[in-house]
Amino acid sequence: MNSNHLNKQQTGGYKRRDFLRNTSIALGGLAISPLLLNALSGCGNPDQKNQEKQADQAPQPAKLTRKLGQFDVYPVGLGCMNAAWGYGKPMSVQDAANLFRGAADQGITLFDTAEVYGPFLSEVMVGEALSTIRKDIIIASKFGFDIGSDGKIKGLNSRPEHIRKVVESSLKRLKTDYIDLLYQHRVDPRIPIEDVAGTVKDLISEGKVRSFGLSEAGAATIRRAHAVQPLAALQNEYSVWSRDPEGEVVDVCEELGITLVPWSPLGKGFLTGTISPSAKFKEGDRRSTMPRFTKEAMENNWAVVELLKKIADKHSAKIGQVALAWLLARKPFIIPIPGTTNPEHLTENIESAKIELTTADMKDIADAYSKIKILGERGAPDVMSLLDIGAKGGTSSKGGHGLSVPKG
Repeated sequence: MNSNHLNKQQTGGYKRRDFLRNTSIALGGLAISPLLLNALSGCGNPDQKNQEKQADQAPQPAKLTRKLGQFDVYPVGLGCMNAAWGYGKPMSVQDAANLFRGAADQGITLFDTAEVYGPFLSEVMVGEALSTIRKDIIIASKFGFDIGSDGKIKGLNSRPEHIRKVVESSLKRLKTDYIDLLYQHRVDPRIPIEDVAGTVKDLISEGKVRSFGLSEAGAATIRRAHAVQPLAALQNEYSVWSRDPEGEVVDVCEELGITLVPWSPLGKGFLTGTISPSAKFKEGDRRSTMPRFTKEAMENNWAVVELLKKIADKHSAKIGQVALAWLLARKPFIIPIPGTTNPEHLTENIESAKIELTTADMKDIADAYSKIKILGERGAPDVMSLLDIGAKGGTSSKGGHGLSVPKG
């Protein structure tokens, strides 16, 4: 890799004034074994005050690149988990590689994966698909889980020596000598976040990593990490029906110039309108264990799909495209990363970046949503327990230090 190019990219974040000036346009999900199967889900309706605060803001105009740290990327990325885990039988490596390469051919530049997806399989798929066009794309991956030899998750592990071990293995699977964006997948309560950030900082100086991010972190943890190694991105679940980041995360990202990369921006498929409230989920589909995907909850929450459909009809668009366009219109530093195994849906997701919602559209969505009470948390209790203070709806890290044990 060109050393001058690497040095130019060494800082994971950038100053707020540069962020606001340069970001003239518009990225988890997490996968886990049965032990922590739902570790990636979150909870109910957002704080009403935060909703009202943002409801009347004018939408951001649609542009075809957005800032991700020092990188310019397409406003919609591709989550590469679905191909390997979480929604039934995984795709073959070749079929997934064809899908991912097709995404690149259509303009996608950000590809999001993690060692835990599969586990390991998603990274293999990404490496197979993109190694020959490596310089043209941005790869994000993650560490943070202790994966046993049997492939099962034993818990969290962000010890510095483990981070280094994971990175070396990920580089081999990805067929690359550097990872553009390396996330801590979940905050490890046992390890000071300063030690985590310091380890990634060292990896950046060694040229193995180019920027740093966190996932499902709250404001206190974000500030602590950012003080050691500037954060390029934060990957938390955020969508029309999962508003947890509006509690404190959106504001701290804007303040510090951090890109917010919503995982599951289509509500695990529900916000596309293609999942009937009477749907039955197959074995291996993690939605079968989620409170928000019971029949009762889906019947109640279908009102969200209906409100999106009204806007979609106005724009001659798909329901899911409006769900993505809503995120892009919220803030210029938001880059959603929907996942899919369907080439047609992939193209629809890509095209959503070209849909411009009006101020009236955004207000209509806000007004209609304020009358809906979402039923069911976005994850089971064991999953919710892994979310940082301030990342989970109804919690605040103000005045605290987050889940991560204080340094010293």
